[in-house]
Amino acid sequence: MSSWKSLLLRIGEKSSDYGTSDDVKEHIETCYGVLRRELEHSPDDVSQFLIQCAEQLPHKSPLYGTVIGLLNLENEEFIRKVVENTQTNFQDALASGNCNKIRILMRFLTVMMCSKVIHPSSLVVVFETLLSSAATTVDEEKGNPSWQSRADFYITCILSCLPWGGAELIEQVPEEIERVMVGVEAYLSIRKRSSDTGLSFFEDDDENAREPSDKDFLEDLWGRIQVLSSNGWKLDSVPRPHLSFEAQLVAGKSHEFGPISCPDQPAMPSTMSNITYGKQKHDAEFIYPQRIRRLNIFPESKTEDVQPMDRFIVEEYLLDVLFYLNGCRKECASYMAGLPVPFRYEYLMAETIFSQLLMLPQPPFRPIYYTLVIIDLCKALPGAFPAVVAGAVRALFDKIADLDMECQTRLILWFSHHLSNFQFIWPWEEWAHVLDLPKWAPQRVFVQEVLEREVRLSYWDKVKQSIEHAPGLEELLPPKGAPNFKFSVEETSEGNELNALSSDLRNMVKARASAREMIVWIEESVFPIHGMEVTLNVVVQTLLDIGSKSFTHLITVLERYGQVIAKLCADQDKQVMLINEVDSYWRNNSQMTAIAIDRMMGYRLLSNLAIVRWVFLPANIEQFHISDRPWEILRNAVSKTYNRVCDLRKEISSMKKSVVSAEEAAATVKAELEASESKLSLMDGEPVMGENPVRLKRLKSRAEKAKEDAVSVHESLEAKEALLARSLDEFEALFFSLYKNFLNALTERLPEASKCVTLQGLKGIHADSMAVDLEESSAMDVDDENGIPKKSELNGGKTSNVYNVGEKEQWCLSTLGYLKAFSRQYASEIWPHMEKLDAEVLTEDVHPLIRKSVYSGLRRATDG
Repeated sequence: MSSWKSLLLRIGEKSSDYGTSDDVKEHIETCYGVLRRELEHSPDDVSQFLIQCAEQLPHKSPLYGTVIGLLNLENEEFIRKVVENTQTNFQDALASGNCNKIRILMRFLTVMMCSKVIHPSSLVVVFETLLSSAATTVDEEKGNPSWQSRADFYITCILSCLPWGGAELIEQVPEEIERVMVGVEAYLSIRKRSSDTGLSFFEDDDENAREPSDKDFLEDLWGRIQVLSSNGWKLDSVPRPHLSFEAQLVAGKSHEFGPISCPDQPAMPSTMSNITYGKQKHDAEFIYPQRIRRLNIFPESKTEDVQPMDRFIVEEYLLDVLFYLNGCRKECASYMAGLPVPFRYEYLMAETIFSQLLMLPQPPFRPIYYTLVIIDLCKALPGAFPAVVAGAVRALFDKIADLDMECQTRLILWFSHHLSNFQFIWPWEEWAHVLDLPKWAPQRVFVQEVLEREVRLSYWDKVKQSIEHAPGLEELLPPKGAPNFKFSVEETSEGNELNALSSDLRNMVKARASAREMIVWIEESVFPIHGMEVTLNVVVQTLLDIGSKSFTHLITVLERYGQVIAKLCADQDKQVMLINEVDSYWRNNSQMTAIAIDRMMGYRLLSNLAIVRWVFLPANIEQFHISDRPWEILRNAVSKTYNRVCDLRKEISSMKKSVVSAEEAAATVKAELEASESKLSLMDGEPVMGENPVRLKRLKSRAEKAKEDAVSVHESLEAKEALLARSLDEFEALFFSLYKNFLNALTERLPEASKCVTLQGLKGIHADSMAVDLEESSAMDVDDENGIPKKSELNGGKTSNVYNVGEKEQWCLSTLGYLKAFSRQYASEIWPHMEKLDAEVLTEDVHPLIRKSVYSGLRRATDG
């Protein structure tokens, strides 16, 4: 990398590029001097890289703004082009709805304004353009209030710029910025307060009505800005390096920032109903999501020294680093641990990372990314961060009964993976008390599922060794994962006969018999004598046993003899029997059960509808609240169906571009051919072709081939579109089957609607009959200086080994939670079928808790 690029990247850091200096002013001067010389050779490269750095390392924006301000003193024309390129990038980001780029470029404009590069009035014009668009959007008559999330985003961008330049704006254009502030306040008075319903980390937050005094995210940010303004815009978390160069920068020429325009919001439907409004609102929130939902894990005493606006700034820094450095985990952890703030922020950093890991409906990146970042931070800050993470785990464990089901699953997967990177070391004796809880208590289930996932990541004896200080927890370990093969040893005559059949089948596999030969043998020698059930039992068990040595063995068996299984299990009833056999064979190994079923679905040996039917068999329904086994299989089936739809959409999008390219190429060649054919010349008074006949022949050949290519690509596109239509129908059938099965199972077990219409009411049904020790209750203190809890907590602050929710009620709570989670995760595909869903599934006689769970997952108003 060029030295000037390295200097730009490492500005403000402890870096060998800057020797031993930690002085930010020296860094800026050094970087400025090198860039000034580089401008003579490659101004375009400098401009492009400078803007790229400002976009992708936004916590250094003030440093880049100051460097640009100094360059402006020497080369106004170069900086004018930088401003123009920034304006182009900003307009493109607005048009495409690129939220991160819009927000970061607005911050970049603000710091350039502080360095006298951009005129403050130009920045105010940008603010007012966004403000006008936002106000129009939420206007009932002129706009489309269902797109309020975009309007809120624009206002958030304006407010989030002020910590970086509010003082300068107040000083230089006080009347104009005051007009913006009045406009923001007016906007807040006409917008609807946004709701977190369906996206809250805790069920209680989701269900409890918000107090009139409670603020949503935008109102909270506005309050923080007002506090900051009253404090004279003084902040510890925003560096202001331009002040060190103020005497020089004031001589620079301020450039005008070109006009921008906001895209129009989609037109309001001609008939606005609850459903049409909900569809558009969902689309808007998908494109303009709320960036952070704060997860308050620790008591306020842990972060009380951080001012409200400083907390917002640190969150911005952390989220920016997580977003822009997602491909460089080591760099990401390094930047997160070394933010330009003068106070400690480990607790805030942990809360921010966990808020992203557990964010609903989906985290911005795959959960594994946050797992790796947390691991790297624990290694980078060994004296501080591991204890903070441990405190966060304990705090979330204490609240696990109220945690959203999707968040519980993610927390289990993260925690088991995290421990696997630290020799599975954890003070399990702190949680040994879960053995005294009923088997359905969420804390007990959490420990059980973490141990099960640990076994997958290591081996049974290793995990058993890790809980040696709490040996009783061995009861919660999964069984050792040996197969349960039915035909290895049998004593009865019938058993010996079946064992012989299994042995014959195994010998056929060893002899590399073809699938066709095996089918003929089954049809002639097995099925007529023993019937379908025994035949399927023997064939599936034997093939699974042959493939049990490894994942590769399983794949080989399925590829070679999948036709045999397909022939036996041609309908849904047989496929349910097939899943039963897989579950029976791998009953001691949940992981292999899930893998085998997933692979069989991949090879089209199992349909997703058969998997749904199997998951909702009575034996599996009874496990809904005590095991993740059936849910993992169901999640895999739905996910695979959804991914098929997504992949086809991507392929179709790519093929449409190919069709356009092919048609353009065919048109170009055709035009060349026609032009050549039109050229005539006279020889001996007779017209003859003026072009070389060989060239004409070649052009004709090219034209024919281009036309054939265009037709071929178009036909391929039509075939893919047909596949997509079929996949969408398949997904619709899957979800209607899923909802109906949920409905049937829940209706049988939920108490009468007159007795229970809220989750809190459901939890409280058995509360009076359970012994709850109130005498020893104590306020929670998450951890002491070493991260060790002072008092374990249960049941919302009451130290007791009694979980006061009955098994039937816990089953309902868990199942409703999963219903909500599925609805939320696939809301984009469910909304188009909402009318049909209301008519066929969520009818008026459906229990209100079922309807509430679905509507909450879809973030749909519950009044219609």
